[in-house]
Amino acid sequence: MDVTAAIAFEAGRPLEIDTVQLEGPRDGEVLVEIMATGLCHTDKYTLSGQDPEGLFPAILGHEGAGIVREVGAGVKHLKPGDHVIPLYTPECRECPSCLSRKTNLCTAIRSTQGKGLMPDGTSRFSYKGQPIHHYMGCSTFANFTVLPEIALAKIRPDAPFDKVCYIGCGVTTGIGAVLFTAQVEAGATVGVFGLGGIGLNVIQGAKMVGANRIIGIDINPEREAIARQFGMTDFVNPKELGPNGDLVGHLIEMTGGGLDYTFECVGNPTLMRQALESAHRGWGVSCVIGVAGAGQEISTRPFQLVTGRRWIGSAFGGARGRTDVPKIVDWYMEGRIDIDSLITHKLKLADINLGFDMMSRGESIRTVVEY
Repeated sequence: MDVTAAIAFEAGRPLEIDTVQLEGPRDGEVLVEIMATGLCHTDKYTLSGQDPEGLFPAILGHEGAGIVREVGAGVKHLKPGDHVIPLYTPECRECPSCLSRKTNLCTAIRSTQGKGLMPDGTSRFSYKGQPIHHYMGCSTFANFTVLPEIALAKIRPDAPFDKVCYIGCGVTTGIGAVLFTAQVEAGATVGVFGLGGIGLNVIQGAKMVGANRIIGIDINPEREAIARQFGMTDFVNPKELGPNGDLVGHLIEMTGGGLDYTFECVGNPTLMRQALESAHRGWGVSCVIGVAGAGQEISTRPFQLVTGRRWIGSAFGGARGRTDVPKIVDWYMEGRIDIDSLITHKLKLADINLGFDMMSRGESIRTVVEY
């Protein structure tokens, strides 16, 4: 079938809107009509060429919501008409990782997903007779896409697509890092490095669990107001500390010894180190969420870890997609979390490059494309 897509032909080149061909679902696969998709920094990161796993040509996008239109043989839990959110982190519930209950990083289709292919080693997309890579197993920058059943979370039918698509990445990544990965407790002090879409959801998660003090750190003063709206209690702009300002020392002094939990939400190795070193001696936990560029490394003095601080990482907020995403959708529908305030712009697919331009300029929190 012919579908409309934003195609990434090569790194550093704007996306091009054109018609591509999509083959129907095979065994264990599902055809989904994408109704809305968010623009995430990870898409921009891959398009920039910094992603070591980036493949071209590809149809990017991984933060979507839509409706099941057709199911292949062997699909057990979904049917046409079901509302779903694509999962770049699937949940097969059968692989050693899923059965361990120690991680959300399902390995069932990781090898082919990383190659931009479906589980059988082929692509469902093509352009002028040539295959096009899938992206993160989702490819939501097309109005129709095919995914494995294990990479789809079934959600309630009354949830608005243009809001809950954000749960497919940003909301879950931020809130989940607090609830599932770090398991922040009530009364804790929390530091959030970077107040973009992920950081604001970390703040939202910290407020949900009853954190006593939530300190936001960002060089963009325009982020302060919305961060306070989501629960931030203190704002620190590193630029205001002067050219030789000691951000770590400042945060330790502010908190009387350091933060209980810190979250790096930018993907900057320098911030990752500062986030760890501003965590409290003896028990502080620093969670890395941001994705750094290819070849970058993090470092700190071993003393920082020997004295009791812990460095942990979080992918998709530690959430198990098919299990936890429907719950997060329920939280939104019940008014327990705010998504509406984070969606600052809406565009049509034809204007998708404008959305990435606004992202680069720091003008948007989250832009959503509606089909």
